[in-house]
Amino acid sequence: MVQVQSSAPTAGGASGVGPEARAAVDAARAEVAALHAELPRNELVVWTAGNVSARVPGHDLLVIKPSGVGYDDLTPENMVVCDLEGRLVEGERSPSSDTAAHAYVYAHMPEVHGVVHTHSTYATAWAARGEAIPCVLTMMADEFGGEVPIGPFAIIGDDSIGRGIVDTLRGHRSKAVLMQNHGPFTIGASAKAAVKAAVLVEEVARTVHVSRQLGDPLPIEQSKIDALYDRYQNVYGQR
Repeated sequence: MVQVQSSAPTAGGASGVGPEARAAVDAARAEVAALHAELPRNELVVWTAGNVSARVPGHDLLVIKPSGVGYDDLTPENMVVCDLEGRLVEGERSPSSDTAAHAYVYAHMPEVHGVVHTHSTYATAWAARGEAIPCVLTMMADEFGGEVPIGPFAIIGDDSIGRGIVDTLRGHRSKAVLMQNHGPFTIGASAKAAVKAAVLVEEVARTVHVSRQLGDPLPIEQSKIDALYDRYQNVYGQR
């Protein structure tokens, strides 16, 4: 299993990024630092919980937040760089405790360029029940192409969570998985897309929960889910 390398870096911090990757790493650092602000802004995290990562284009590297650092203190400079084994490549601080999970996803799903983890209240409540969110909203059909599935229970610290994410989402249209007793992880073709999915999975988790207090939500026919997903993914918005 992949273990996050959390030993203290040498003086000056780990610095294994070559000049050919410098510009891409710096751009990813800036993007990931900025996107972290969206998590508290959308009330998806508390204290230091949660994380955003981005694959460094053209390199087997990822950028993620350091462990235990408050959101107000995050800057491009204190983002950390790891390889796809979860090992620290560049940075002054230890990487997030979820780094091994992110790294496993990037190593096994090459189409993924962004991963987000939150403990957002309603999505995490569904995860605590071990229950998938049924597709009863057009927004769900648009963004997730069906239900938001449940992933297995897994221990934090090695690649077990990453394995559960990949096993659940590989071949699935959903960009979100609710890891049992833990919370939501989302993926995307970019880090921004993964953040969007994190915002929307909390919105649909809350709305479906409220709907169930009023009665049984009405499912959407699969053919209509397919049509809605195709329209949103291929027609909606500016091209």
